[in-house]
Amino acid sequence: MKNIEIINGDITELDVDVIVNAANETLLGGGGVDGAIHEKAGPELLKECQSLSGCPTGEVILTESYNLIAGAIIHAVGPKWGGGQNNESDLLESCYFGALELALEHGFRTIAFPNISTGIYGYPKIEAAITATSAVKSFEDLAEFEKVIFCCFDEENYKIYSSIL
Repeated sequence: MKNIEIINGDITELDVDVIVNAANETLLGGGGVDGAIHEKAGPELLKECQSLSGCPTGEVILTESYNLIAGAIIHAVGPKWGGGQNNESDLLESCYFGALELALEHGFRTIAFPNISTGIYGYPKIEAAITATSAVKSFEDLAEFEKVIFCCFDEENYKIYSSIL
């Protein structure tokens, strides 16, 4: 697909309409990409997130981006890995579909995803990449995006996504 790209880099440095954050249900920051996004965006992001009522697993919510280059942030709450018996795949897929839908609702045409749920949430990287790429490729309005980026912070995820796509 010509509008899907894989990069090895830092999602906080991307010049896109919207980045997706691998958030937790509180939206108040955490480790990994979530912590990096909150740190780089600045205290205003935390303040906005504190005014929200959190976000359930499998769902997404939009905030401003503050000090980031990207125009906005979509916070996607991925599932914690529980062995694959707790609808993890459906919940993860819902994060990708929800983020793409929300992006289009707001007129965003470039979007970057991290590797949702593969850090502290323990989702196996290969299974997560298969779910993520399958969800994006099957998104009905994918052609409306100029660019959908899978931004892999580490070489291992980059190789996994490259082999799948």
